[in-house]
Amino acid sequence: PLMIDPQGQANRFIKLSQAKAQVKTCKASDSAKRVQQTLEMCLRLGNPMLLENVLEMLDPSLEPILANQTYKDASGTLVIKLGDNIIPYHHDFKFSLTTVIPNPHYAPEV
Repeated sequence: PLMIDPQGQANRFIKLSQAKAQVKTCKASDSAKRVQQTLEMCLRLGNPMLLENVLEMLDPSLEPILANQTYKDASGTLVIKLGDNIIPYHHDFKFSLTTVIPNPHYAPEV
């Protein structure tokens, strides 16, 4: 889910409620490589991921996650394609986004 969180309450809630599941956090301002590596690790291991402080324009590389573009490969494993990589999609994976923008304007598909 995308949460509008100008006061940081949703960030705190997610970090506390998902602590047992070892939630991993990144900020939208982190390098694309770091966000990608964290996302891939969470997808494989089933950790929840929180992407904090997103802007109104989301990185297009997140589209497969946002659109839940998963499929089963030849062996029957649920996977998702991120860029050129095909990543196993763990059934426990959860993805959350927060923004501090109080009145953001996102495309309807977000």
